[in-house]
Amino acid sequence: QVQLVESGGGLVQAGGSLRLSCVVSGSIFGIAAMGWYRQAPGKQRELVSRILYTGSTNYAYSVKGRFTISRDNAKKTMYLQMNSLKPEDTAVYYCAGLITVATPNIHEPAFWGQGTQVTVSS
Repeated sequence: QVQLVESGGGLVQAGGSLRLSCVVSGSIFGIAAMGWYRQAPGKQRELVSRILYTGSTNYAYSVKGRFTISRDNAKKTMYLQMNSLKPEDTAVYYCAGLITVATPNIHEPAFWGQGTQVTVSS
């Protein structure tokens, strides 16, 4: 089974930056994409960004221009560089492995990390 471990969360002032990491271990067979999701208290988990095996990326509108997703295949690690952080970015951030449920571009998360807390103060 795929195992995902996130790190890099913390407390930062608005306007600051954080870099999240997700280390992947185990079999990645069937994984079509990796992504970052977040969940704030009382709210549903939402997609922040994803990167396909081709390297193609996408972002939620709320983070475009501020966050950058990347990966290092040799290190089996995915990153989320978060700049210009806002209080509304406060959430638990989860790393996810996504599988294809409908070709060519429909994916859903099948594997989750345990999350890392990001808190942005005003």
